[in-house]
Amino acid sequence: MQPLHLRNPPADSPRVRRAGSFSTLAMVAAAFLLLLGGFVAGKGWPGPGAPAVGSQPDHDGPRLTVNGPDAALPTAAIQLQRKTAPPPSGAQLNSEERATIEIFQDAAPGVVYITSLAVRRDFFSLDVHEIPQGTGTGFIWDRDGHVVTNFHVIRGASRAQVTLADHSTWEAEMVGVAPEKDLAVLRIRAPRSALHPISVGGSRNLQVGQSVYAIGNPFGLDQTLTTGIISALGREIDSQGRRPIRDVIQTDAAINPGNSGGPLLDSAGRLIGVNTAIYSPSGAYAGIGFAIPVDTVRWVVPRLIADGRLSQAVLGIEGVAVDQVLRGSDSEGVLILRVIANSGAERAGLRPSRRDRSGRVLLGDIITGINGAAIRSMDDIALALERRQPGDVVQVEALREQSPVQIEVRLGRGGR
Repeated sequence: MQPLHLRNPPADSPRVRRAGSFSTLAMVAAAFLLLLGGFVAGKGWPGPGAPAVGSQPDHDGPRLTVNGPDAALPTAAIQLQRKTAPPPSGAQLNSEERATIEIFQDAAPGVVYITSLAVRRDFFSLDVHEIPQGTGTGFIWDRDGHVVTNFHVIRGASRAQVTLADHSTWEAEMVGVAPEKDLAVLRIRAPRSALHPISVGGSRNLQVGQSVYAIGNPFGLDQTLTTGIISALGREIDSQGRRPIRDVIQTDAAINPGNSGGPLLDSAGRLIGVNTAIYSPSGAYAGIGFAIPVDTVRWVVPRLIADGRLSQAVLGIEGVAVDQVLRGSDSEGVLILRVIANSGAERAGLRPSRRDRSGRVLLGDIITGINGAAIRSMDDIALALERRQPGDVVQVEALREQSPVQIEVRLGRGGR
């Protein structure tokens, strides 16, 4: 629209006065010219719902409108209006979006926000008080109020609080911890009607490329959903107990500080892992996150609920990896240095290393496998026995004076 210009009247007009003066005739002339401008535009002043002067009704950009039909032009409020599309209805969402929404709506009530508290002594007053130590995520395991999270979320805390999806907060009691798996179980005394356990799936048949969904509280922002895929399987990371966690799930779903302990779900909304760590040079999300596989969670959590810790089944030996003591050896396995007295290993006849009368070192048995699993280090032995209970019998494959032997060993109970 071209701007409207007021023509300058002739200088000799009797109706014109000098600039700075004011008269009734000037007011009438100004009103007449303004009305003439509206007539030239072709419509007059727009009423409610009418398009602005010079605007197009079907234009997608901003439109100028006058506020009300009787507003005088000098004081009329000109507002900038934008066309806004109505929010999409369920019918406008595609099938993938609807599936993602359903997964979140079903699982979110079972995801909790955890605040860990620690006792600190004031440096000047020596008063003892509690301060927030950290935050994390967890999820409801059962209707008895058990909550699963990462061990590192509550490590060093004097107590913890759990906030449910309905924003109610409950004091949590410690049930058990497994630092070697970076898992912990808390319990809250909330009504059963407020507890919504997460559906538990499996991790044995996961495939690289399948969709996954992570719910957590990154940076304290509760009930946050991120999506991605499984980007790798069979990863290994170090635990808080300095023992490797194997068969870890790698995902590109965004996991940030505060997501720890939250659930990783498959496309059916079932738990397939517990988000535990990220790979990041800066400390923030960099595209690679890790989750403890649910097949590990399924056997660790019941033991923590029953015993408060993992019952450690042991062979009853002290050993070292062969490649650490025999450089250039073709053998792989764990060389037995000592056999614990009255252990299953001693009763089964496993042989330790020793010196003969002339001082020569006689190598003991070299363990190469347990129940078919290859053994190359003491960590391998611990991982091979981690699901076993004291009293179980395992088949040990070993080299004895370079000859293979198989020996049955009844496991004992290890100390802590």
